[in-house]
Amino acid sequence: MAVLVGKKAPSFKATAVVNGEFVEDFSLDQYIGKKHVVFYFYPMDFTFVCPTEIIAFQDRMEEFERKNVAVVGCSTDTHFSHFAWLNTPRNQGGIEGVEYPLVADAAKTIAQNFDVLAGHYDYNEEGEAIFVGEPVAYRGLFLIDKEGVVRHQVVNDLPLGRSINEALRMVDALQYFEQKGEVCPANWSEGKEAMSATKEGVSNYLAKH
Repeated sequence: MAVLVGKKAPSFKATAVVNGEFVEDFSLDQYIGKKHVVFYFYPMDFTFVCPTEIIAFQDRMEEFERKNVAVVGCSTDTHFSHFAWLNTPRNQGGIEGVEYPLVADAAKTIAQNFDVLAGHYDYNEEGEAIFVGEPVAYRGLFLIDKEGVVRHQVVNDLPLGRSINEALRMVDALQYFEQKGEVCPANWSEGKEAMSATKEGVSNYLAKH
């Protein structure tokens, strides 16, 4: 699996559903110079773990917005599937009320470029094109800075839901480093002590902790 940290996030244009409306040629490039981005993949619409994650992000949107962070979801479903799921009540397994963008990657090219596709294309003995594995995305999450560079990534297998708290913690850590120039030690969270990236800095920190 590719490590994208430190590299420009792969660029794309695709149809997304944003607050109930289809938006063609949606791109993360619109946030460059303006916002940090949490861009995450989930396997499929109308499934089980996925709605819990999607709704959990929506429930914390005020916190992301206060930090000037855009949240964008993506799966290998069509925008029509996204739209149908967004119009399905939560008590029927739907994600009604989710307002942030959900990108449609039916061609699977975005998932491939971010290297989170749970399988790959190959040929059988007869020379026929086949797909080996599952043609859906792993639960990949990418924190992208205002320059469009990936600064953090985590990829979970299909059954393993992610922590929104951890996503917010990583946003806080990146923004603290950008603003203060100090690095964030293990289990750091907003309000805790960081340190300078020097021998003296780590010595002083370890002496206290």
